[in-house]
Amino acid sequence: MKKFFSYYRPYKGLFTIDFVSAVLVGLLELSFPVIVSAFIDNLLPTGNWQWIILAAIGLLVIYLINTILQFVVTYWGHMLGTNIERDIRSDLYGHIQKMSYSFFDNTKTGKLLTRLTNDLMNIGEMAHHGPEDLFIAIMTLLGAFGIMYWIHPELAIISFVIVPLILAIAIYFNKRMTVAFRELFGRVSDFNHMIEDKIGGIRLVQAFAAEAREMKSFKEINEAFRRTKLKAYKIMSFNNSSTYMLMRLVTVFILIAGAYYVTIGDLTYGEFAAFILISNILFKPLEKINAVIELYPNGIAGFKHFLETIREVPEVQERDDARPLTNVKGEIKYENVTFGYEDKIVLNNISFDINPGETIAFVGPSGAGKTTISALLPRFYDVKNGRITIDGMDIKDVTLKSLRENIGIVQQDVFLFAGTLRENVAYGKPDATDEEIYEALDKAQLSELVENYPKKLDTIVGERGVKLSGGQKQRVAIARMFLKNPPILILDEATSALDTETERFIQTSLNRLSVGRTTLVIAHRLATIKNADRIMVVTKQGITEVGTHEALLEKKDGHYRALYDAQFSHV
Repeated sequence: MKKFFSYYRPYKGLFTIDFVSAVLVGLLELSFPVIVSAFIDNLLPTGNWQWIILAAIGLLVIYLINTILQFVVTYWGHMLGTNIERDIRSDLYGHIQKMSYSFFDNTKTGKLLTRLTNDLMNIGEMAHHGPEDLFIAIMTLLGAFGIMYWIHPELAIISFVIVPLILAIAIYFNKRMTVAFRELFGRVSDFNHMIEDKIGGIRLVQAFAAEAREMKSFKEINEAFRRTKLKAYKIMSFNNSSTYMLMRLVTVFILIAGAYYVTIGDLTYGEFAAFILISNILFKPLEKINAVIELYPNGIAGFKHFLETIREVPEVQERDDARPLTNVKGEIKYENVTFGYEDKIVLNNISFDINPGETIAFVGPSGAGKTTISALLPRFYDVKNGRITIDGMDIKDVTLKSLRENIGIVQQDVFLFAGTLRENVAYGKPDATDEEIYEALDKAQLSELVENYPKKLDTIVGERGVKLSGGQKQRVAIARMFLKNPPILILDEATSALDTETERFIQTSLNRLSVGRTTLVIAHRLATIKNADRIMVVTKQGITEVGTHEALLEKKDGHYRALYDAQFSHV
């Protein structure tokens, strides 16, 4: 809980105003029955209307002050909770951004979405209502008992006998609700993941006419979600109903016992009225305590999920003494590099050098580790053994920001944000002018197409660039790289999913992009890498062949020759 309360620290002033206002509201609430008692017993018998009217005006002023304080508590209190919710969300999102690829390989996106939204909203509510409401409730409860005891000790004790039972029931159901809501939040996470997955794949669903199957699957998960939610609400309903019944029993006891004490002259009519009013005030702190107990499982489950994520340590971390990578020439060395995913070794003790400005292509069967080689360079993953250097500097000794700023990546599966063309092209250089963006688009052979759009650079590309063709998305990615202008370039099967004609245009743009840069090309189609300075054949045995396209073809029994013959034997 120390971590939770640390989020109150920046808002001490706001918390103090909110807390003091809530205390004053509680005290004013307690004063009303006392004033009413004095009004009935002392003012009414005198018949002095001047004092009666003055007393009524005074009571009205107190109500007005209480109304203003209630506004402060409601609005500023929620402001406090919302501010804390925002700060926790910012910390969580910032931490998620620092996580390594391995974290996202094993974590559902829907789970993260739930933790950034639903969970944090519950934390915000608990931050506002939890500590404050609990304190005010206890204060009001003790204050009410004190006044009741002052008016009539015996009646006060009779009224309070049932309070411990109410609290015991609330605590019992709280334990059950904590378990139920933890299960419910797990269902919410799974539900969000399923929705994201199914809606994201709606085109595949429709292409296979699988709507009925997916609807059946959805109904099963939806029904499981409903059952889990009803289980939680059932426990909550038992708690509320039991508490309500017991509190109404207190009222009945006060009416019966109070009437008796009035008839024997041990209690005045004003004191009896005050007692009934105080009993209603007495219910409010009990209801608040009950509400906090209901809120607690939601908030604490959300905060536990937050802590689970925030305590995840990124596998790739920046050293404290890391230096910026500057004036990059582009010399790259892999020295005895070993890497594996979990327990599976993919690269075992591989070594190679790449000279500045050289284009190196990596080819080989699927799963041999070609993409892994390129993923290690920007430190999306860290090597298990060995090291990688750029211009003689170990990449673990440089800052992640400067390392990745000097590397540009164009992949087969291009990711575009659901914004404008301008925003997507200029993602690597947000301050780029329209002139610079158009220059990049021209180099990527996309400027003419953009000019035909009515909104030009302000054209919305749709979610993941759905409004663009595969070739157009690739050109946007290439334009993005021209604008970023990195000294090192990684082309990871950038044209493998395109048709031959589109591939020819894209390859021209890629060749232009590679000029003057150290370029690593991961390729499936060998026709696209004929002009590479060197080609490295990657198999499960490591790098088995290195040479130019022509030199590798001369090796009749070589891996490269076999790959080439398999691709072009039908020509």
